[in-house]
Amino acid sequence: MATETIDHTTLSKLAEAGVVRSAHVVGQEGGWGILVKYGMTERALAAQRSHQVRIFRKLETLVDYLKGIGIPRFDVDAVNYDPKSGTAHKRPDRATAMKDAHQAAAYTKWLKAEIQEAIDDTNPTIPHDEAMRQIRAAIKQE
Repeated sequence: MATETIDHTTLSKLAEAGVVRSAHVVGQEGGWGILVKYGMTERALAAQRSHQVRIFRKLETLVDYLKGIGIPRFDVDAVNYDPKSGTAHKRPDRATAMKDAHQAAAYTKWLKAEIQEAIDDTNPTIPHDEAMRQIRAAIKQE
């Protein structure tokens, strides 16, 4: 059976309304998850993009998150947490995306400099209509 989840927006609204009965932080391989109980319902916090159960690698990050949305009290179950598990969640797709973003930023910087150089150029230019007249005349001579 798939774990039912709750997203950040909904959890924030429930916390703001004061209807969150409890938050239970659960240690597991790779980090920490959150189970939230409101009314008679208990759900795990979902990651924004994947909609899978969100795993926080560091307990400090999770504490800041919960306090930030208005849940300063919670319990922690570290039975299944193994800090030596070494199962870091590598994201090679993010490395590629960051490399692409840096390349795009470098290209944009270069392009803006080239455009500014052309704008600042004080060499005489030929108006478009004159350039087109010269091209048409050259074509007719061939």
